[in-house]
Amino acid sequence: MNAFLVALWAEALKVRRSKVAVLAAAGFLLLPLIAGLFMIILKNPERARSIGLISAKAQLAAGAADWPAFFGMLAQGAAIGGAVLSAIITAWIFGREFSDHTAKELLALPTPRAAIVGAKLAIAGLWALGMSLLVFIAGLAVGAAVDIPGWTSELAWSSLWALILIAALTWMLMPFVALFASAGRGYLPPLGWTFLTIALAQIAAALGWGDWFPWAAPALISGMAGPRAAAVGAHSYVLVALAFIAGATATIVWWQAADQTR
Repeated sequence: MNAFLVALWAEALKVRRSKVAVLAAAGFLLLPLIAGLFMIILKNPERARSIGLISAKAQLAAGAADWPAFFGMLAQGAAIGGAVLSAIITAWIFGREFSDHTAKELLALPTPRAAIVGAKLAIAGLWALGMSLLVFIAGLAVGAAVDIPGWTSELAWSSLWALILIAALTWMLMPFVALFASAGRGYLPPLGWTFLTIALAQIAAALGWGDWFPWAAPALISGMAGPRAAAVGAHSYVLVALAFIAGATATIVWWQAADQTR
């Protein structure tokens, strides 16, 4: 446990001294801002056209400008955009050791390598949780500024838990990103894996098999394919858990076998 805490402190220090945290926060903050913009447009499409927010030829999909729709946009944005941003963060956490040429020194430390991998994954998880809270708080501010109707405290709490659940499931799919960043010794392989799984998730959902494909679970829970209860079952959560175990185990095995002299 002491080795894990030391590794966790070291990883947290790397994040604190990096600009990646600020850039990631800026990326996540785009979600409530874009959702707020859509609420403004939906509240008064004609006025939005008159002030140039949308083109005169733009065709808007029907939708309500209220808190349920706003929180739904946040959840769906967190499922898709959050998957990409979380993958970038995870790829940076693991891949930076190779791009910065610090992997040899890290692997030569007496700290157990499993503790290093666990600390890196824990930092990615804490990061995902923090970004979810940031999106929710910013969303409250944006929604209040836009002055949309339909607010209830029950809706707010359920939306917060939905964002946290989406972030947790997305994080549980990140060990494979960590594996590709480690084995690929950089950023491109994990990002390629991320875009592949996003494409496959869309195909699986379109074919009606999304609940059996772990990488589709966050998007289904966000409501992109209908009500969450109808789209996701207990087996979906089990498959995500199995994907997490498989990815984390494979990443630890790779780090255990890695040669620090290369």
